[in-house]
Parts: sequence; structure tokens; C-alpha cells
Amino acid sequence: MNNKNKILEESRIALESLKQSVTEALDKKKRLGQYAVISKNGKIIKLFTEETKDKD
Repeated sequence: MNNKNKILEESRIALESLKQSVTEALDKKKRLGQYAVISKNGKIIKLFTEETKDKD
């Protein structure tokens, strides 16, 4: 495996690891009844507002 392919493979593995970590963190917050704030297309979005509204 040449150096460029090795870097691409390591980058792919790192990206998949980050995606999995974020998915797990968001799932945990949702199960705990917490909300998450993210930025999407330059706008701030609060996730899980309907589910956490009753708990606030």
C-alpha cells in the first residue's frame, strides 16, 4: 500500500470513528431527555425539543 492510499484509509477510519462517536453521544442525550445544539447550514438548531419540552 503506497503512502497516499495509507493516508486515505486512515482518514476513512478516523471519519467513521467520529461519526459513530457523535451518533452514540446524540443517542445518549436523547435517551436522557436532554437536547443537543448543532449548527446546520449556518443556523443554530436545537434537537429533541419536542421530547424534552415536557421535562423542562
